[in-house]
Amino acid sequence: MLNSKGKYLVVIAVYLGSLLGLAKAQSTPAPTPTPTPQGTQSGDLRNAENSKRILGFIPNFQTTNDVPQNQRPLTAKEKYVLSFHQMFDFSAHIGNAFQSTIQQATNGQPHYGQGWNALGKRFLASEGDQVTSSLFISGMLPALLKEDPRYFRRGVGSPWSRTWYAMERTVITRKDDGRPTFNTSQTLGQLMSAAISTSYYPKQDRSVSGAFANTGMNLLYNSGYNVLREYYPDILRKLFHRRNKDAGATSSSVR
Repeated sequence: MLNSKGKYLVVIAVYLGSLLGLAKAQSTPAPTPTPTPQGTQSGDLRNAENSKRILGFIPNFQTTNDVPQNQRPLTAKEKYVLSFHQMFDFSAHIGNAFQSTIQQATNGQPHYGQGWNALGKRFLASEGDQVTSSLFISGMLPALLKEDPRYFRRGVGSPWSRTWYAMERTVITRKDDGRPTFNTSQTLGQLMSAAISTSYYPKQDRSVSGAFANTGMNLLYNSGYNVLREYYPDILRKLFHRRNKDAGATSSSVR
């Protein structure tokens, strides 16, 4: 468990990294999309279908491929609709139940205690976090600040460049006009959600330092989530390609 000094260092590290990444993004002109011939590997990867639910229980409604036809800015209404999908889709509730069960098994936030009553409180807290974070990060703040809440999946490039790009998207996003900007919706939205959570977390876990620590950890978690979103279509493509290949080989051997 991090002490208060360690918690602040985590948050400071995240924000310093964000400022460096933003400076790099703003100093580099946005590349002009180059049409990729249909049927090539790059075209297939960049246009791969993005599942709306990762592993069946992780909402993934914000992901879209970074191709010209997807770069039209969202209206305020579309941003709120996106946030409602993140809030209320059945996969979000399954994910919250899974998270609460893991937290119970590992005795995370031990002040909840153990037993069915404690598990229920953990689940309701996860539901509250889901609602507030989705509202602020995907709906309200993007609409007010004219930021795009979507994750634009790159789909091409070296593994390192794609991984770094995905991690940077936690702190760098796009304005509605396509310009890169600091991801205020994500960072401020996480902080606002963490602040509200102090009203329903156990009394021992309600503190300003705890809210900032949770914000920092959630931003780090979001970077990992972005990496998963970047590569998930690739993983599915390889799995199903191999499965189809094996099925074809089995069919040929039977003949």
